[in-house]
Amino acid sequence: MTPIRVLIADDQVMVRQGFTVLLDAEPGIEVVGQAVDGLDAVAKVDGLAPDVVLMDIRMPGLGGIEATRRIAESAGSSVKVLVLTTFDLDEYVYEALRAGASGFLLKDASAAELAQAVRVVAAGDALLAPNITKRLITEFSRMSGPRPPLRERVQGLTERETEVLSLVAQGLSNAEIAHRLVVAEQTVKTHVSRILVKLGLRDRTQATVFAYESGIVRPSAY
Repeated sequence: MTPIRVLIADDQVMVRQGFTVLLDAEPGIEVVGQAVDGLDAVAKVDGLAPDVVLMDIRMPGLGGIEATRRIAESAGSSVKVLVLTTFDLDEYVYEALRAGASGFLLKDASAAELAQAVRVVAAGDALLAPNITKRLITEFSRMSGPRPPLRERVQGLTERETEVLSLVAQGLSNAEIAHRLVVAEQTVKTHVSRILVKLGLRDRTQATVFAYESGIVRPSAY
C-alpha cells in the first residue's frame, strides 16, 4: 500500500522535527519534506507532490491561510491541507476553512490524534478538532445572510442532493445519512461525489462551508 505523503510547514524547526519523528513512526505515513514558511510550502507542494500538508497558521512572510488558499487554487491540485495552530480563535478557524483547508487541529493534539487526522483528510473526509464545529457555527451565525452567488449555484442540485448536503453540513457521516434517508450507504457516497463535482468543491469540509454560506443550513437549527 502506498504511504500517505506528508509535507510539514512550520517556521519553528523544533515543531517540524517533532512532527516528522511522530509521523514517520506511524505505519502508512511518510514525511517527504519540510517547509519553513508559506512560500516555501507552496513551492515544495509543486516539487514533492505530497498528499497532505500540515500547515501552521502563523508564519513570517506568507502565512498559513494564504498558503492554503494558493495550494487549494492550484490547477489540478488534489493536495489536502490540515491546518495546525496553537491559537484556538474563531477567525482562524473560519478563514482557514474558507481558504481551502480540509481540516483543523490544535498543536496540542496527541501523536495518535495527529496521525488519525492525516489519514482522515487524505481519505477526503472532513476533520475538525473538538469544539471547532461549534465555533464555526457561531461564526456563520454572525453573517448577515446567504451570499447570492452561492444561492445560484445551489439551483443546479437536485432536491435529494440538497438534502444530503444539508446533512453533511450538520456533521453526519455517510452511514448516518443513509440511515436517516433510508437508502444504501453507496447511494449517499454517490450523491456526495456529485454534489462536490457540481459545486466545484474539494471535500466535505468545503461542502460544509458552502452549505452555511449559501443558506442551505442555518446556525439557528442547532
